[in-house]
Amino acid sequence: MIHVLINEWKNLFRSKIFVYLTIFFGLTLFIVVWLGVAQGNNQNKNRDKAQKHIRQKWENLEAMNPHQAAHYGSYAFKPINSLNSIDSGVNEVTGNVLKLEGHVQNEIVYSEASQSLSISKFGKLKSSLLLQYVIPLFLIFLAYSTISSEKETLRLKLLIFQGISLRALIFIKSFSIWIYGLFLLLATLVAQSIFGSISLEIFQRLSLIFFSYGLYYYIIVSLATFFSAAFRSNTSSLSTILALWIVWTIFIPRIWGNSVEKIHPLPSRQEFKTSMKEDRSKGIDGHNPYDKRREELKKKFLAEYRVDSLSELPINFDGIVMQEDEEYGNIVWDKYFGSNYATLKKQKILYQISGLFNPFASLQSASMGFCGTDMIHHLDFLKKAEDYRRYLIKALNDKHAYGGSKTGDWSWTVDSSFFESVEGFHFKTPQISENINHYRLDIFFLIWWTFLIIAINSNKKIHESILQNI
Repeated sequence: MIHVLINEWKNLFRSKIFVYLTIFFGLTLFIVVWLGVAQGNNQNKNRDKAQKHIRQKWENLEAMNPHQAAHYGSYAFKPINSLNSIDSGVNEVTGNVLKLEGHVQNEIVYSEASQSLSISKFGKLKSSLLLQYVIPLFLIFLAYSTISSEKETLRLKLLIFQGISLRALIFIKSFSIWIYGLFLLLATLVAQSIFGSISLEIFQRLSLIFFSYGLYYYIIVSLATFFSAAFRSNTSSLSTILALWIVWTIFIPRIWGNSVEKIHPLPSRQEFKTSMKEDRSKGIDGHNPYDKRREELKKKFLAEYRVDSLSELPINFDGIVMQEDEEYGNIVWDKYFGSNYATLKKQKILYQISGLFNPFASLQSASMGFCGTDMIHHLDFLKKAEDYRRYLIKALNDKHAYGGSKTGDWSWTVDSSFFESVEGFHFKTPQISENINHYRLDIFFLIWWTFLIIAINSNKKIHESILQNI
């Protein structure tokens, strides 16, 4: 068996086309990774510069009323994950900048796609494009040719007559091509380690990426080799595996994705904003002194401090009202955005289930997840940005209420020393160990497909049927 494997590699490298394509793919992957890392570093440099600039402006604010500062607000800039150079996931279509201010929860804006020329909106060249589409297609042709060439020269019969079982032959030929695919994959990940940053967290993510792509390559290569041996006609075998690859990579993702959106639909943007605005209006209006809910809160605090009028309160009732309005707004945000987040997670799980009959779906989901560029990671950023917004506004409202001013004194101000004391926004991508549960289905289905392929290749009855056609 070993000499058959060695001969396979010798035959591959005797082909100048194979050698040239290997050099081409290797250089292309290295260049794509290098450009991706350089672009990510540049974006993060600009992001850090912008975040630092915003922070400096905040710390150097002129003396103003805390509520005025709440309207002035701040900004949260979404950082670019270091593995974005491999798979950008949803990052190109989601925003990067979020304004944080009082009374409202803004939408994240300035996505890469919205700032690109129309000609580049089909997506940027990333390693994932090559690793998910181009390399597997190349492996399919290689795996197909290993058996078809043997059948054309009648060498396949000779090898079987010499005592090599068809099962062992298919395994060896699949294994030789699979190793080649792993070599290209490993070269890509090594390039990422060289050009990008490396840490224990990055190493764990790269290991999971290698594992996921490695399983997918084995599935593709084994199926191509099996079909090449199973069909009497070489044309039929190649057409079948190419048709299956097209269905997996193009048709099923589109059809299943549309079905998922209909099964778990998200509200339209207009419907969402209208419903949220209506619920938001039911809270206390901090700017309307005649609001009924404000009057109820007023009675509560007058009774608590045992005074008869707002002017006798030792605190600023305006700040209390503003924070009460924020608390109600937070409940509304949690209700509507929480519902949307839950729907998005349901969509993700339902889409992952398609991995049962489409391993490509599992690969895509795992690739984005392990690179930290999927919707789960994006929602994590939005949640942490909102948590910071609540902290920021509460700090300002508490200063307004308990900082020493009296109710109605809107001319009261705080200096820059207070603004400096308010912590800035810091975001760190969650560790993969914290989110691994979101990708267990993807890993399970890739492993399931691998064992299914092994079971098919190990079935004696199937091999006996194939031998009759040779």
